[in-house]
Amino acid sequence: MTAEHLESQTYLPEEQEQLATVASFLSAHEDKTGARPQPRYFLAGAEEHDQIELPRALHKVLVQAVAALTAGEAVTISPTAPKLTTQEAADVLGVSRPTVVRLTDSGDLPFERVGNRRKILLKDLLAYRDARRQRQHQAIADASLDVLDDEDQSAVTERLKRIRKQRAEQRRQTTDL
Repeated sequence: MTAEHLESQTYLPEEQEQLATVASFLSAHEDKTGARPQPRYFLAGAEEHDQIELPRALHKVLVQAVAALTAGEAVTISPTAPKLTTQEAADVLGVSRPTVVRLTDSGDLPFERVGNRRKILLKDLLAYRDARRQRQHQAIADASLDVLDDEDQSAVTERLKRIRKQRAEQRRQTTDL
């Protein structure tokens, strides 16, 4: 199922016997292991080795959904695009919050206003982070050079100066656009 086809879906409590079995398994497992869940959960298929590991977040969703359905309540799953605060975005990027604010103000990082707060879509933040990493990798590649053991040190220094000057010019050209 692609992201474009996701829509809200409500699940009504049905098949109470099966829900009770799942709820009983989850409860027994938690009783056995204590409040901390074991680090791995699996969904198993009909075949002997047909299984897939569930991420911890999906396990939490399953536990909550089973508990609600077992209690006779309906469960609605409504996909939404996660919106991050500037501090959360800063934590993802490994920069300060004021740096994220500057990125939003400059237009480098899209955001929307919710009241007087900036909210950044996770997909926009990840796209920015990937583009930034690409630029960093390219800058490292551009600034690297092969140096021969017998090469003159002053010639290497001059080549590095030319490379730095070219990179600075490229940065100026991209910021002037």
